[in-house]
Amino acid sequence: MTTYLIIGNGVAGNTAAETIRKIDPAGRILIFTREKIPFYYVPALPEYLAGQRQVKDLVIHDETWYEKHRLELHLDTEIAGIDPAAKTVLTQKGETYRYDKLLLATGGVSFVPPIQGAQADGVFTLRTMRDAAALKERAQKSRDLVLIGGGLLGLEAGNGLRKLGLKVTVVEFSPRLLPRQMDVPGAALLQKQMEEMGFRFYLNAATKEILPENGRLVVCLESGKRLTSDLVLISAGVRPELTLAKSLGLAVDKGVQVDDAMRTGLQDIYAAGDLIEHRGRFYGIWPAAQEQGRVAGAVMAGQDLKYEGTVPANKLKVVGIDLVAAGEIDPEGKLESVVLQDEARYLYRKLIIQDKVLIGALLLGDVRGSEEIQQAIRNRTDISALKEDLKDEHFDFTRIK
Repeated sequence: MTTYLIIGNGVAGNTAAETIRKIDPAGRILIFTREKIPFYYVPALPEYLAGQRQVKDLVIHDETWYEKHRLELHLDTEIAGIDPAAKTVLTQKGETYRYDKLLLATGGVSFVPPIQGAQADGVFTLRTMRDAAALKERAQKSRDLVLIGGGLLGLEAGNGLRKLGLKVTVVEFSPRLLPRQMDVPGAALLQKQMEEMGFRFYLNAATKEILPENGRLVVCLESGKRLTSDLVLISAGVRPELTLAKSLGLAVDKGVQVDDAMRTGLQDIYAAGDLIEHRGRFYGIWPAAQEQGRVAGAVMAGQDLKYEGTVPANKLKVVGIDLVAAGEIDPEGKLESVVLQDEARYLYRKLIIQDKVLIGALLLGDVRGSEEIQQAIRNRTDISALKEDLKDEHFDFTRIK
């Protein structure tokens, strides 16, 4: 009987465990996580902040699910070390477990820029349920929030806290919002709409220092501007959690380097999710981690499967705003595109074409057809015959399948 040991119970680790169990009904599967609750939907943490969902509403697989699939889940248990020669792991509690196949699925951690005062009381990051609970508790006795970072999770978290009654000011280093998901015209339209909701923005702005002052916090910008707040949330992106990987001496660049089968450089040790780099690319998105976990689990259980990459796709859902960004968004406007824009209705649709093929899309305000568009991007569908028709706001996207 094979013993599979998985470190991490996020989407990559959980999907791997589920995949292994389908292929190998008899194997022993152990899952270790620092979390105190089972597998939950991280992208919904902003809804928890807003009070729209409770913890139980975010849990995808409860403990009954693990029992049903005969998965040994060890909550609140951190792995302190791995001995690849002996094929054992050591927990921080001093317990030793052996394995035949090991998966590193430790995920990512919030990146905190080198800002003086970033460790001050009242400064938070948001990556886990533990983070969200602490942030929500502080928010309930706060009036003003400064959000450092205008990325997806940051804006959604900011909106969640806005619903609790906080005034939200966003400080973004880039000259536009969502620099990885939006081009200049689309970002400007999104910003205008969010300003009407009550957000305030400082773009192209760098944070120099965070100072405690009279029981509050002052965020000092490089420009000299001082923003007074009760609460600061740093949302400056994700970095791989590499503590264990580095202790093993694994090859690391943007993340742990793996091949198409999710194998690392050590025999019987695999890696998947937000800690890996595949073909020179770090994804840091849920769909990629899910597919990587599926491939890793299948290969660990003896199947021949390859990970070919994931088309990046992000969806932003702030009340009144729908946004989908998929594939190549061409922020510099160098490629051919079909653009539909209606500022009065906050509509922006950009379809990016290269060599007759749809390679990317931005949909703001009207995300109709997003599934068909993403499928066409994945399939590299030739849409040259439809270019004129795509200019029609009411185009039927089932035609591009």
